[in-house]
Amino acid sequence: MHIFYGKAALIDFLKSIKTNHSSIGFVPTMGALHQGHLSLMKQSIANNNTTVMSIFVNPTQFNNPDDLAKYPRTLEDDLKKISTLSPEIIVFAPTVDDVYEGKPSSQFFNFDGLENQMEGKFRPGHFNGVGTIVKRLFEIVQPTNAYFGEKDFQQLQIVKKMVEKTKLKVNVIGCPIYREANKLAMSSRNALLSPEEKQEASFIYKILIESKEKFKKQSAKMVTEWVQKEFDKNNTFTLEYYQIADEETLLPCIRKNKNKKYRAFIAVFVNNIRLIDTISLN
Repeated sequence: MHIFYGKAALIDFLKSIKTNHSSIGFVPTMGALHQGHLSLMKQSIANNNTTVMSIFVNPTQFNNPDDLAKYPRTLEDDLKKISTLSPEIIVFAPTVDDVYEGKPSSQFFNFDGLENQMEGKFRPGHFNGVGTIVKRLFEIVQPTNAYFGEKDFQQLQIVKKMVEKTKLKVNVIGCPIYREANKLAMSSRNALLSPEEKQEASFIYKILIESKEKFKKQSAKMVTEWVQKEFDKNNTFTLEYYQIADEETLLPCIRKNKNKKYRAFIAVFVNNIRLIDTISLN
């Protein structure tokens, strides 16, 4: 395994192994790796000559300082997990100063309104932070292909839009959600849940599945009201939002159109731990 803590050394190394016909796969993460991250890496390894994984907790995408402070940082364990996949993986674990050159601030992006829905409403500035760090990492690594999990579907669409707007030459690939045995979407934040909370959190996926069935015959408004009532009856969870949206524009579904693809998005608090999930409704 090759580990780099500074961008200059990584750039030099990647230049030394790059050829006109080689491809670089890139998996950007904030660490606290789980099987979902490893599944992205496996796809990259299968489809590219070289795979780079970044481990960097990006301060500019956290609008809540407490959330940033308690985000799990487990670099030693992460490296052990990565080493089980391939000895040739390149790990980039930079400092904030190295990435931001001493000035950790966000660039402003126009994502054509994608940034104003769901996560954007509840986490002001979040997607400018995401766009900033992903753009910087793409410029450093210069990947052929970059892999993102569909659990953060809005983020996936944001990254695709950023690449389109900035004309970066990278193919952004969305990969299926990897789930726990009880169908809870795998997330680094799951490590903060107690065993009981993690088990009870299967309720989130159960609601998504039932809402998908209801959406076949009911309006988005009716389904959303039903979801709210189900969470009102449950003392373990606090529903931040549930929204049925157009997959392409992320705009809320007002009236169903058979020619559009829809997706349900949800954000839930479990004992102040924020979990998100999503499911295709088509």
